[in-house]
Amino acid sequence: MQFIDLAEIEVEGGTGGDGIVAFRREKYVPAGGPAGGNGGRGGSVILVAAENLQTLLDFRYAREFKADDGKRGGPNNRTGAAGSDRLILVPCGTMIYDGDKNEIIGDLVTPGQTLIVAAGGKGGLGNKHFLSNQNRAPEYALPGLPGEHRSLRLELKLIAAVGIIGLPNAGKSTLIAALSSARPKIADYPFTTLIPNLGVVARPTGDGTVFADIPGLIEGAHAGVGLGHDFLRHIERTRVLLHLIDMTADDPLTNYQTIQKELAAYGRGLSDRPQIIGLNKIDAVEPENLEKACSQLTQLTPCPIFPISAVTRTGLAPLLQTIWETLDHVP
Repeated sequence: MQFIDLAEIEVEGGTGGDGIVAFRREKYVPAGGPAGGNGGRGGSVILVAAENLQTLLDFRYAREFKADDGKRGGPNNRTGAAGSDRLILVPCGTMIYDGDKNEIIGDLVTPGQTLIVAAGGKGGLGNKHFLSNQNRAPEYALPGLPGEHRSLRLELKLIAAVGIIGLPNAGKSTLIAALSSARPKIADYPFTTLIPNLGVVARPTGDGTVFADIPGLIEGAHAGVGLGHDFLRHIERTRVLLHLIDMTADDPLTNYQTIQKELAAYGRGLSDRPQIIGLNKIDAVEPENLEKACSQLTQLTPCPIFPISAVTRTGLAPLLQTIWETLDHVP
């Protein structure tokens, strides 16, 4: 399945039905008496958050959505039928922006949550509405009003409790595969991962927690370099960041600082998010080098540090325990 996290669509509410001119044919009622019914309201376009969707791929092929028009009024004061609403399913975590004003108009997070993005037009008034002492037999009615039209930008931000970050080849995909049933593509060259991978990790309590492998972070990612600019947004909803560092790299300490600078430059509170550091690939590192790196990082950050190996699953148990404890104390 192709991962699409941005889409632009056009939505339009249905036009309201026209009111009509009609008269009753009753004895002793002047001019038959006005009896034209109002038109029905036009349907609205409504976005609905769906738990089983993880991409905006559907909107690559369908970009225009219109609700049904309302029906015209009927005689004997009968109101026309309302137009059917147009329901559009989107993944949980979709933010909706007004494309013309560039303003956020909604954020669908929980399954079943809805948002009216284009209201239907009001139905026109029938001539019954204009009856008065001065006009006992009105011979006019009003047309229905057009529905609301909007250009929207949809932006998907994955909902995950834990975001796994780090430079390419830090072992993020390997780790999420070791912790969950996710099976991302894994290889020993940069940018193997081109889309975020989600995996559900079982907690000791029996429930599951969603982890997200966030790809493409390199120096300059916040400014659009590499793939990171496209995927930094997915870190925004995470509650805890798991920062993986490749201990076989030439300079692990500099790599750590590179990611921290990108988080700070991107803003939106990412640099203030609770972090846990995983020193990965310790199975391929000399003990003295690992000890030196741990000592240097301890001087740079108060974040908990765990030497691990995603391949051999070494050190994963205490790492997970700290993640669970941190999540329990983070809103």
